[in-house]
Amino acid sequence: MERTFNLERRDDGIAVVTMDVPGDTMNTLRAEFANEISELLSEIKRDNSIKGLVLISGKKDSFIAGADVKMLDACKTKDDVTAITKQGYEVFAELEGLSFPVVAAIHGVCLGGGLELAMACHARICTDDAKTMLGLPEVMLGLLPGGGGTQRLPKLVGITTALDMMLTGKQLRGKQALKAGLVNDMVPQSILLESAINLAKSGKVAPKPRKKSLINRLLEDTSMGRNIVFDQAAKKVHKKTQGNYPAPPKIIDCIKVGANKGMQAGLEAESRHFADLVLTKESAALRTIFFATTEMKKEAGEAEIRDLNKAVVLGGGLMGGGIASVTATKAKMPVRVKDIAEQGLSNALAYAYKQLDKKVKRRHITASARDNTMALMTTTTEYRGVKDADIVVEAVFEDLNLKHQMVKDIERECNENTIFASNTSSLPIGQIAEAAERPENVIGLHYFSPVEKMPLVEVIAHEKTSQQTIDTTVAFARKQGKTPIVVKDGAGFYVNRILVLYMLEAAQVLLEGQRVEHLDKALVKFGFPVGPINLLDEVGIDVGAKISPILEKELGSRFKAPDVYEKLLADGRKGRKSEKGFYLYGKQAKKGKKQVDESVYALFGITPSHDHDPKKTVQRCVVQMLNEAARCLDEGIIASPRDGDIGAIFGIGFPPFLGGPFRYMDEMGADKLVTLLKGYQATHGDRFEPCELLVKMAEEGKKFYS
Repeated sequence: MERTFNLERRDDGIAVVTMDVPGDTMNTLRAEFANEISELLSEIKRDNSIKGLVLISGKKDSFIAGADVKMLDACKTKDDVTAITKQGYEVFAELEGLSFPVVAAIHGVCLGGGLELAMACHARICTDDAKTMLGLPEVMLGLLPGGGGTQRLPKLVGITTALDMMLTGKQLRGKQALKAGLVNDMVPQSILLESAINLAKSGKVAPKPRKKSLINRLLEDTSMGRNIVFDQAAKKVHKKTQGNYPAPPKIIDCIKVGANKGMQAGLEAESRHFADLVLTKESAALRTIFFATTEMKKEAGEAEIRDLNKAVVLGGGLMGGGIASVTATKAKMPVRVKDIAEQGLSNALAYAYKQLDKKVKRRHITASARDNTMALMTTTTEYRGVKDADIVVEAVFEDLNLKHQMVKDIERECNENTIFASNTSSLPIGQIAEAAERPENVIGLHYFSPVEKMPLVEVIAHEKTSQQTIDTTVAFARKQGKTPIVVKDGAGFYVNRILVLYMLEAAQVLLEGQRVEHLDKALVKFGFPVGPINLLDEVGIDVGAKISPILEKELGSRFKAPDVYEKLLADGRKGRKSEKGFYLYGKQAKKGKKQVDESVYALFGITPSHDHDPKKTVQRCVVQMLNEAARCLDEGIIASPRDGDIGAIFGIGFPPFLGGPFRYMDEMGADKLVTLLKGYQATHGDRFEPCELLVKMAEEGKKFYS
């Protein structure tokens, strides 16, 4: 049986333990390693020749990526969870209690339980490589650090920085970790082991004292000051999470208990809270998202993927600039931007430069690295330098005739294997492909704005798209750092289709007299990142006006929009882009506060009231989205409930703690959802008619996930 931890004794008295989980690309901590670690530590303790210990990884770009989350799914009771944390506490305490210096040599990702292990060592050295990242991201899984992290991190970096890291899941690069006091030193990878050995031999393993400002000392070193810090953190967390995520308050409590009552009391609070969180439905939902995205990254295509050496982007607008930017910065591919106007090209370059320059200012990359990346982007107003393009992403206006022209241009100017990928948000890809001589190369590649932040892309195949084109486009999206879901062709595809119905229902509620801010606040409290009316302002009211008629024509009367769009556009209201919409912008708006433009009500001829039930408001909007998601699955627009959940969470910010629309429907029960829909159908019309799949599932008592 292959060992995970291998011990090498050196002649100078320093022992090196290399962790290398057999058969895996990354190291993760697992409960079954406990016996091997205990035996190893006992062997080390018995050997009087050992004067120091270095822990290092045998993996290429990973120290330890964290604990294996799957072992938590097997836990059915709090006692099951507590047994795992107790095991971890004992091992880390034993490591920390060794009488000679123990140094963690960190290269690559050092996250979660991996960082907790490193913090139990007496010192840490990391590399200056961009792949080295240190953090405690458990909050992203609805959990808190369960291996002493809530107690050891504040001691190293201070309470304020520790709160920031644990409440957001923020990861620190080498320089940031050194500055924060999380590591003792940072060195090139080539001398990492040597440096760690020298540090262990020197015995100078105590953390360097952090420089504290007067205000920092007052806040962190006094009981009154700490209470202010914890109270402010709690308020900030509640504002951001609306109380929907149980982990953040418990993280704050663990740190508070440890700071006021000592480490042992802090560990007891950590163990108790961790056990509670593992068994919450919120953590279960967030863990399913983690597993689903991990699974999707590993899925291989059915066809041989074409080489991807060069891309072209048509259109230098906001979307085109964003697509070009992630192609150069993430995929590291040469990208040529084509636009009819020099201004569009300048905008695209400026957009990419701005994104990269932010990283320079934050010291994430060097100025030369920024310039090298910018050199991958070239521009043209003519079809020059595009013949060798492997993929062309079209990001021009939502006009079918214009897109037909783009297809013809690319087939004329590029080669016979060039993929034509349209970033259309609503037009069926099959209609765009009608102008193509090689329709097998035509596909949809729908990004979401802002491109550099939104993780999802929809890959849309029409009937004649080849499997090789699908698989190559998926590979291209992954190179850009995106999570792609493959969807069937059809108006609105999946994400916009479920979003538009949700937005249209919000508009109906608004016209019935609900105040804009109350409507938005209700949906934010439910768990969406922004309210539907705020979102419409951000996306652009003119964009919404274009999409809705397309969907109504293709999918029927349930997509018929109320006459809000016409009235808004006639009054010059396009949203943020025109500094006139539902909300106030520019000089009219107060800083830091979102204010409704009260004149919008007169435009619709309504007098808003305060007596609307926010729960009913939320329910009406959300059940429309759920019903349409189920209809999309039934029609084969999406391949699985998993893809539907990932698409909704990553594409439109469906509340992650609910696990996505399909897991939420399972939690609710198809019978209850059908009853709600039928009730709204009786009072508000046939747009609420439950789809056939939901009716059948309600009758048979079935779920989307077995």
